[in-house]
Amino acid sequence: MSASTPFRRALAALALVSATAALSGCAFLSQFTGGGEAERDTEGQVIEGNDSTDVFTIQVGDCLNDAEATEQVETVPTTPCDEPHDSEVYASVIMSEDDYPGEDAILERADAECLTGFESFVGASYDESPYDFSYYFPTEGSWAQGDREILCVIYDPAGPVTGSLEGSSS
Repeated sequence: MSASTPFRRALAALALVSATAALSGCAFLSQFTGGGEAERDTEGQVIEGNDSTDVFTIQVGDCLNDAEATEQVETVPTTPCDEPHDSEVYASVIMSEDDYPGEDAILERADAECLTGFESFVGASYDESPYDFSYYFPTEGSWAQGDREILCVIYDPAGPVTGSLEGSSS
């Protein structure tokens, strides 16, 4: 790999974090209106997407069309994973602190935990994979309402994918 690849990935991850800064059940401003739940089958998989799925209902395994999400969101479009999508939730991290640890501490934890889960999910190390990751995380406001979840999402910097990326590099 060239030296520019990690730099490109870092910029892409930073851009996605900035663009989607807070899915995981965070009470945020939104470019979307309303909010509901995607229709799921008995196994919990999305079978009918929703253009404004409430972020508190997003689960590991959900596929999202969140490329247009901006900073703080309350809702995000979901879709079945067998349809083209921007990202897929591959891990959930629940923080246990009582007091809000600050955004820097949350981002540090998200970076470490999402990187750790990346290889086992995709089947290749982050450096060897063409994919990237980002995450949604609680804000101080959503923390005060009980939100402690970081959701790790995997995406292809080249654009939308169809199907799950689980095991795609093994």
